[in-house]
Amino acid sequence: MRLRITGAALVALSLLLVPGAAVTAAPGSDDGTIPRHVERFARQPLPAGDGWAAAGPGTTGGSAATADQVHLVRSRADLIRALGGDNATNRANATPKVIVVDGVVDGFEGPDGSLLDCTDLADPEYSLPAYLAAYDPAVWGMVAPSGPLEAARVRSVTNQTRYTQINVGPNTTIVGMRGARLTGLTLMIDTASNVIVRNLTFDDARDCFPAWSPTDGSAGNWNSQYDQISVRRSENVWIDHNTFTDGDNPDSAQPEYFGRPYQVHDGSLDVTHTASLVTASYNRFTGRDKLMLIGSSNTVGPDVGRLKVTLHHNLFDQVVQRLPRVRFGQVDIYNNWYRLGAGFDYAIGVGVQSAVYAENNHFTLGAGIAVEDLLYDWGGTAITARGNWVHAHRSLPRPVDLVAAYNATHDPDLGADAGWTPTLRTGRPLPAPAVPLVVGVLAGADRLPL
Repeated sequence: MRLRITGAALVALSLLLVPGAAVTAAPGSDDGTIPRHVERFARQPLPAGDGWAAAGPGTTGGSAATADQVHLVRSRADLIRALGGDNATNRANATPKVIVVDGVVDGFEGPDGSLLDCTDLADPEYSLPAYLAAYDPAVWGMVAPSGPLEAARVRSVTNQTRYTQINVGPNTTIVGMRGARLTGLTLMIDTASNVIVRNLTFDDARDCFPAWSPTDGSAGNWNSQYDQISVRRSENVWIDHNTFTDGDNPDSAQPEYFGRPYQVHDGSLDVTHTASLVTASYNRFTGRDKLMLIGSSNTVGPDVGRLKVTLHHNLFDQVVQRLPRVRFGQVDIYNNWYRLGAGFDYAIGVGVQSAVYAENNHFTLGAGIAVEDLLYDWGGTAITARGNWVHAHRSLPRPVDLVAAYNATHDPDLGADAGWTPTLRTGRPLPAPAVPLVVGVLAGADRLPL
């Protein structure tokens, strides 16, 4: 079988195949300079035609940055200075900038450089034991919490947000050196168009103060505040070759309160609040529950005609749901590898007025996962699915009609035509049987020559 790999993937693959190319890249030097090959790489724009983020003016990030706007960062304080100097106003800083991350940046870093914990960020009037005692459904009922303890929890969230939500401005590129990691934080890309984020590991964007939502579902749910990357009210955003994980703090290890899992994590990469023209390529999502929400509300309004997203060559590895869940948007999902196992809920959520085009993806299914459960109807009507393959437990890989499999066991049926055909791709999609080979090698952080 002849494989066709184009664009940024071809460059990355050729460099990976040079002996030592991906493992010998020097970190930033001790004097704070950035190796020239790293800066050249960090200035790369999104290739022409590479998904929805290539529409309009395309996505160049900080490629036009002047020499004084190329920054090496090794701490939260460094990152905030590089983004403009004031986390509260950095989202409006449109100066082209290139930021190279070397090492670990921790969102819980305090003003003196020491690491804070949840007790440091809690409002004096908040404690989890008191919250659990006050809002136990057996005492409070199944109504939303209110009163002094809930207000103290909200103030605690505000305290945490000041530290762990890092605001990114327009015309920005953030690239990681080999081994670079952003932990305990959210990159908030809000009203900040033309942004590139590459080659970073995101882990444990934990919420110290999850909210009890008794009306969320039939039994209520705990909901957390922080995504690892949140794209809102922005256009032309490229998220490439990153790894998303909960690290050593998975939701599966959390306790249950009120009979429901105490979730301290939200999404990996959410695209909401009228954002559009986003490409997510060659990322690795591993061991997480909620991954990607495209569209945050069923309300027909400003999101109509927005939320245009391309997902290609990503690895969804032992994850649970929202792979992605889509409302309204035209979302192109091709050449992704879904490696699914214990705890799996659903892969592609077909939501209100969504128009998903799923082509040449490969689904590897663990024991007990049924093909008909790869789709989930969240109020949508149709999805185009073609050229996809499934490798079920103890079976040979085979082509699969995702819509027919879903309709055979679910009502109402989903239609098989989402009403559009993607045109923004750098080449013809790989055949689905080849996807695990390519994605397994190239997806995730530390696969680029940095």
